[in-house]
Amino acid sequence: MSTRDLVCVAIALIVAGCAAGGRMGQSTRVETPNLGQPAAASDIVAWDISVGPDGVGLPPGGGTAAKGAAVYEQKCQACHGAKGAGQPNDRLVGGQGTLASKTPVRTIGSYWPYATTVFDYVRRAMPYIQPQSLSNDEVYAVTAYLLHLNGIIGEQDEMNAQTLPKVVMPNRDNFIVVYPRRAP
Repeated sequence: MSTRDLVCVAIALIVAGCAAGGRMGQSTRVETPNLGQPAAASDIVAWDISVGPDGVGLPPGGGTAAKGAAVYEQKCQACHGAKGAGQPNDRLVGGQGTLASKTPVRTIGSYWPYATTVFDYVRRAMPYIQPQSLSNDEVYAVTAYLLHLNGIIGEQDEMNAQTLPKVVMPNRDNFIVVYPRRAP
């Protein structure tokens, strides 16, 4: 059954359930396609790894650019090139001052508004062939390495749940804030 067919079946079941439920004094039992199973709280916790721009959700751990260089070389360089230069996948370093040009280069250093979202993305989706396989310390170290390569932090600056939210990204003020800011 195609996705479209499943959607049509679901809509038909909802419409039938609403129509049957509208009869006065009659209770109805709506049949469902019986797909999946309810998610247990423990299942949800394992996937609830979001980190907000303000750093809420950052886990324990830490790392420096010096430590991140080794992790990057082993687990990132094959896709993102030496020192984040790109090829075969996205370039991660450089591009400062190009966003208003006809050929903008969107990298961590030129485009991303928050260092915490770099951590979130690396933790959630990298390496591409093994997402969520890096330890928290490795993610902090790789994030520090990428920030260092972009000239945002020093090589020995430790990134952790307290320091990462304090990093001010070069393009931070060029975004329109659409989420409510939390009081400090």
